[in-house]
Amino acid sequence: MTYQSEIAKADGLISGQAGWDGIASESVARMRLQNRFNTGLDIARYTAGIMRRDMATYDADPAAYTQSLGCWHGFIGQQKMISIKKHFGSTKGRYLYLSGWMVAALRSEFGPLPDQSMHEKTSVPALIEELYTFLKQADARELGMMFRDLDAAREAGDEVRAAKISHDIDAYETHVVPIIADIDAGFGNAEATYLLAKKFIEAGACCIQIENQVSDEKQCGHQDGKVTVPHEDFLAKIRAVRYAFLELGVDDGIIVARTDSLGAGLTKQIAYVREAGDIADQYNSFLDCEPVDAATLGHGDVLITRDGQLLRPKRLPSNLYQFRPGTGEDRCVLDCITALQNGADLLWIETEKPHIGQIGGMVSRIREVIPNAKLVYNNSPSFNWTLNFRQQVYDAWAQDGRDMTAYDRARLMSIDYDDTDLGREADERIRTFQRDAAREAGIFHHLITLPTYHTAALSTDNLARRYFGEEGMLGYVKQVQREEIRQGIACVKHQNMAGSDIGDDHKDYFAGEAALKAGGAHNTMNQFAA
Repeated sequence: MTYQSEIAKADGLISGQAGWDGIASESVARMRLQNRFNTGLDIARYTAGIMRRDMATYDADPAAYTQSLGCWHGFIGQQKMISIKKHFGSTKGRYLYLSGWMVAALRSEFGPLPDQSMHEKTSVPALIEELYTFLKQADARELGMMFRDLDAAREAGDEVRAAKISHDIDAYETHVVPIIADIDAGFGNAEATYLLAKKFIEAGACCIQIENQVSDEKQCGHQDGKVTVPHEDFLAKIRAVRYAFLELGVDDGIIVARTDSLGAGLTKQIAYVREAGDIADQYNSFLDCEPVDAATLGHGDVLITRDGQLLRPKRLPSNLYQFRPGTGEDRCVLDCITALQNGADLLWIETEKPHIGQIGGMVSRIREVIPNAKLVYNNSPSFNWTLNFRQQVYDAWAQDGRDMTAYDRARLMSIDYDDTDLGREADERIRTFQRDAAREAGIFHHLITLPTYHTAALSTDNLARRYFGEEGMLGYVKQVQREEIRQGIACVKHQNMAGSDIGDDHKDYFAGEAALKAGGAHNTMNQFAA
């Protein structure tokens, strides 16, 4: 849609209506351009197309990976996208991530909760809707300022500037981008997963991430005690999400299948085997079992047979069964292959450390079966990135025979190593991790799950320390407001950011000269005009 075509369309509509003399076609066109997405399904279809094109681009060139940050409030997501447009000129390749961990910790009516799917399931689609409400408001605000600039150019008789602004309006890039939304383990059975997935999609999600843990035993991927389900159970939920996308007409919706098998040593079920070598039999083959005979059977023992041998799976008092130690990577590879063969589009392997060799090794095995397999990867704040990469550099250098007497591996986190060759090399590997992992480990999308949780805590701590200490008001002015002004942070004009100018525009449309507007000479936001 172009600005002039929207004006012409509105003009044609209004001219045919008796009694609509007070409705201005250009005002209608402006409002339509400021709200180009009428429903969450409009957003889901639009953003699914973006993500599919980005996936195809990555297949052709692994340097074209994508990124996101986890956002726990609509305002945080909005400010992130405003910042991206400001600094990089385009939102291309930058998404939003919605973390179930942060919903549990920050958005539950129960108060702060651990990442164990105890929060209200409807709080997740509610956050999706909130995020897109704030992103659409960012569009309305930015376009509104462009319309004001256009009016000013016209009033000044500057036709060249007016034409340039009209062109910029036509070429306007929306703040609305794909969201990868965390549905945990589906919050119940496959039917519950399907119903919740529909709510996600109706709120605007084009991409849903689901994991292979037991729903009522779900744990954060970086905590102990994870329990996985047999493949058929997980595949039923993948199909449920796909059906939800298709029912709602989002035919190219994206499913991210996450496996927690690397850190999950337990299962709640022994899979039902139909024939030797099927997917259930492969799942059961990883169980930690001991051979038994009839004479040594205990009361209540659960038994399976494998290749004619009678086996007793090791079972805990919790009634959970153990996998054999050291089988995690093999289980991850099998999980990923079967997920991609049954409707998933992208993979997520939850690892215990950010190690390109480990991730790439598994992806290489998956690609032997699925050549275009690619990952979404959690650049998790649960990793101690400094320590992990200093250890990796230390071990690599030691293996190469370098003199390591200047370094103590047991205290590599020390500030003493910040300015050393080892510290600098580790930092460089962290800096290039996303680029290198995209090339060497098949990672299409890099995200940080909880960054804005940590930035909110850090910035609030710094402000509280200064404001309630000796600096007093200077603690706010020097560290916050002055920096907002100097860095051009839009929120320094917080009334404008909250929609005051949009409201004034609407008052003008509705009431004309009689409008009582907030943006007059006595509005203190005028102090930030310079």
